[in-house]
This record gives sequence, structure tokens and C-alpha cells, in this order.
Amino acid sequence: MTAEAVRKAGSEGEERGRTRRVRWVAGGAVVLALVFAGAAAFASARGDGGSGVPAADSADAGFARDMAVHHQQAVEMSFIVRDRTDDEDVRRLAYDIANTQANQRGMLLGWLDLWELPKVAPGGAGPMAWMHGDSEKHGDHAGHGGQGASAMPGMATKGELKRLGTLRGEAAEVFFLQLMTDHHKGGVSMAGACVSLCAVPVEKRLAKGMVEGQESELGLMRDMLAARGAKPRS
Repeated sequence: MTAEAVRKAGSEGEERGRTRRVRWVAGGAVVLALVFAGAAAFASARGDGGSGVPAADSADAGFARDMAVHHQQAVEMSFIVRDRTDDEDVRRLAYDIANTQANQRGMLLGWLDLWELPKVAPGGAGPMAWMHGDSEKHGDHAGHGGQGASAMPGMATKGELKRLGTLRGEAAEVFFLQLMTDHHKGGVSMAGACVSLCAVPVEKRLAKGMVEGQESELGLMRDMLAARGAKPRS
């Protein structure tokens, strides 16, 4: 190999080395950025600067547990009605509700995992115990179908879900809109309670967003029922 060839090969080797180092540094910067972002999210979800986590019987933990269950039923009802009607407006609403509430449910369950808290209430406490008897301020907890005062507000009964699955066309649309109206009213009650009682800032912001989003959908569903000659259940 000539001296020129040796010099050229050495130069190319140095260039490749510099490229590898630049890529390594850039990759390391991305990794560090992700680490810091994750740490920030972790601290935010933990509460006061990461100094502690909510107690298992706190409003934060109770809301996360109960709203995850509440959201799961909304997703279930949305999937049922999408198979029972061809109406694009109802199918679009059902898709939006299922997508939004499935994502929010994942966040709530993720926080419980982050906080290392159980997904069932401790000590055999029933649903809504986290509201500490604040029902007069945030709404009646008894849903349709005689679920009782300790049940989560607005939840459909098993019989109502079964009936929804037997209907088709406009009948399915009307019953779905009525059930989901009840469900959203209950969800707004629960989320409003978290806005008042929860301590973790990121969870309070999510709850506030739930109130705003579901109140908007309540107006939409009221109009959709009226267009079908129906109205929400009393």
C-alpha cells in the first residue's frame, strides 16, 4: 500500500470514528431526554414533587379505581351499539367515547401501578367511599335499575346492557343515547368530586378535562335524542 493510500485510509477511519462518536452522543442525549421526561411525569403523578404517593384510601386512589371501572362500561356500551346500527353519527360518537375513555382508563390504571396501590378498595370499602359522604354536593350515587346508594352513579345494569345487545337500528340508538347520558352524568359527578378532593395535580387536570368533555357530549346526545323523537330518561 502506498503512503498516500495509507494516509487516505487513516483519514477515512478517523472520519468514521467521529461519526460514531457524534451518533453516540446524539443517541445518549435522546436517551437522557426521555429519562428526564419520564422522571418529570413520575414526579407529577406522585404528587408533591415526588415526596410521596396517595394513600390507598385517598380520593386520588379511589377516583382512579372507580373511574377505571366506570370508563370500562362506557367502552363496552360503545362497542355494542356500533354493531347494532348503521347510523354514522351514532357510530362516530361511540367510537370517540370508546377511544377517549379507553385511553383515560389506561392512564388511571397506570397511576395506580405507579403508586403501587391496589386496584380494589382496601378493607372491603365499596365504590365511592373515597368521596367521604359528599354525595349531596356531587350528585346522587344511585343509578337506574336499583343499584343502591353505594353504586357508582350512572352505571347501567346487566339487564340494560343485555337489552341494548338485542336492539337494532333506531331503537338501539335511542337506548344507547339514554344509557350513555345517564353514564356521562354520573361520570361528571365523579370527576367533579375529584376536582374538589384529589391532591395530585395531573389527576385533577384529567378530571377537569373529563367534566368539560362529557358535558359537551351530553349536549350532543340530547340533540341526537331529540332528532329521533326521544329524550333523556328522568
